[in-house]
Amino acid sequence: MAKSAPRPNRALLIKLAAAAVVLLVAVVLVARGLDLKALLASGLDLIRHAGPVAFFGSMALLPSFGVPLSPFALTAGSVFAPTLGMPLVIVLALTAVTFNIMLSYYLARRAFRPLLEKLVVRLGYKLPEVAAGDATDLIVLVRVTPGVPFPVQNYLLGLAQVPVVKYAVISCAVQWSFNTAFILFGDALLHGKGQLALLGLCGLMALTVGTQLLRKHYGKKGT
Repeated sequence: MAKSAPRPNRALLIKLAAAAVVLLVAVVLVARGLDLKALLASGLDLIRHAGPVAFFGSMALLPSFGVPLSPFALTAGSVFAPTLGMPLVIVLALTAVTFNIMLSYYLARRAFRPLLEKLVVRLGYKLPEVAAGDATDLIVLVRVTPGVPFPVQNYLLGLAQVPVVKYAVISCAVQWSFNTAFILFGDALLHGKGQLALLGLCGLMALTVGTQLLRKHYGKKGT
């Protein structure tokens, strides 16, 4: 029996297509004489004038409503480290991330799951619940699987009703590591610190490789 041709990685193709579109738009804008550096500087000035309370408050709340987390992490250090200091920026950012992790969990478990349960029961089904022994594996797999947005991770785990302590500890361990690396990398990149940007990128790559090894390990345990 002939082997079927391997399926292309759909997520990777989508990411490559998106990157190509962004690159094409940037090329067109540059060709038309738009100063992207000045545009970026203007955007950072707007964030700076909004102030740290508005910025980190938005970072704590908006991801629960679908806003990506990475733009906050990439700009936080560049905008606020000169006035607040990088250690305080990292503390505030990780506090915001932690708040959002818990907020999304409770929204999913207390607000959305009852509504979904009623709908599913009417259709003759039942929402699955995770056994206590499987909770750690599920949390790790969701957190380290590439392509799953941060808000979706939070809501999936909240809907699955994983134990809150395990959820908080594992989620914070993963997200604190990545967001700290993103903050340092974004600050170095936006300030033209080539060596520090390279170190930050290497850190992100190391974290990515580590999470992939974890995903394979827990994936094998589940089979």
